[in-house]
Amino acid sequence: MKILTANRLTDGEAVWFAADGTWAETIAGAEIVSDKDGEARLEAIGKAAYDNNEVVDVNLIDVTVVAGAIQPLRLREVIRAAGPTNRLDLGKQARPVDAAA
Repeated sequence: MKILTANRLTDGEAVWFAADGTWAETIAGAEIVSDKDGEARLEAIGKAAYDNNEVVDVNLIDVTVVAGAIQPLRLREVIRAAGPTNRLDLGKQARPVDAAA
């Protein structure tokens, strides 16, 4: 399973492409694909968003779903999804639950 991630160009925020066609600020909103056609579609969406100067550092990343939650497989992506590991009062992990949705 894969999702599309990037950084929004206007503020550097880590974002994930959502099924509604927007860039979600939390990984929970990401669209998951599990086949080559889905991957190709997400790659095309990422390229178009990059070309339109909406996002940078566009990547398809491997994920799994654990108890209904999307979990990245690489540590780098776990950190991007939550925030800094040395300051839990910063980043996405510090946001109120309703603001992160």
